[in-house]
Amino acid sequence: MTEFVLDPRLENDSTSIMPTGLCDLRLSKDARWPWLILVPRRADITEIFELTPLDQVLLTFEIELVANALKKVTGATKINVGALGNIVRQLHVHIIARFEGDANWPGPVWGFGKAEAYDDSKRDEFITTLRETLSS
Repeated sequence: MTEFVLDPRLENDSTSIMPTGLCDLRLSKDARWPWLILVPRRADITEIFELTPLDQVLLTFEIELVANALKKVTGATKINVGALGNIVRQLHVHIIARFEGDANWPGPVWGFGKAEAYDDSKRDEFITTLRETLSS
């Protein structure tokens, strides 16, 4: 049995916020959108259907929990949820807050423009607020 190892691209492009029951909840380093990523801490999984039935239920629960918290914290117009994995094969789920008039609205976030880094204090404040919301 192999151990869970985070894909280096996910590690490089995001910051860990906190572990959940199943996943590592991460924040994308692209500040153009409040963009969270849930990565199930299971080795060698690329598809949702490869998870055990119980892990599938846990993932669904955690997606709902995180999406609801993100909507509450940001007041987003729309929450986008997707698990593509065409480039980074390790199973991960994107949960992205979208707003009318944001970068590339209403188009997709993938492949649009150039990533913008967070200001450290704004990133830390967002992470703290999100953790508090998820803990309440």
